[in-house]
Amino acid sequence: MEESLKRLLNNSYSPYSGFKVASICLMKDGKSFGGVNVENSSYGATVCAERVAISSAIASGYKKGDFSKLYVMCDSARISSSCFICRQVINEFFDRDSEVILYSNDGDKEIYLVKDLCPYPFGSEDLK
Repeated sequence: MEESLKRLLNNSYSPYSGFKVASICLMKDGKSFGGVNVENSSYGATVCAERVAISSAIASGYKKGDFSKLYVMCDSARISSSCFICRQVINEFFDRDSEVILYSNDGDKEIYLVKDLCPYPFGSEDLK
């Protein structure tokens, strides 16, 4: 996945921050979906790589429970974690024991479970 993430980084549209991010969402059936961050001059319209990858899977017909692992790489020597909006979306579609694998562009990696990245989740049961 590391080499695929590095290639995906080239597709990032990040003219404002210069901070490229790539993500690959692996499904339980083995199919994968890539995503990159897409910035916008209206900063609130920016979309993170994780949400692009997850949304691509959903647009292709996958559902909650079909997701296996999420891989994320930032164009940095430092490992960076997903933002809290992305963590909420990850929590929505991935099982609590699914792995989120974070890479630096130097190949260092850290592996977390969704339940560790989202220890106090907000879910559908909170809407009742």
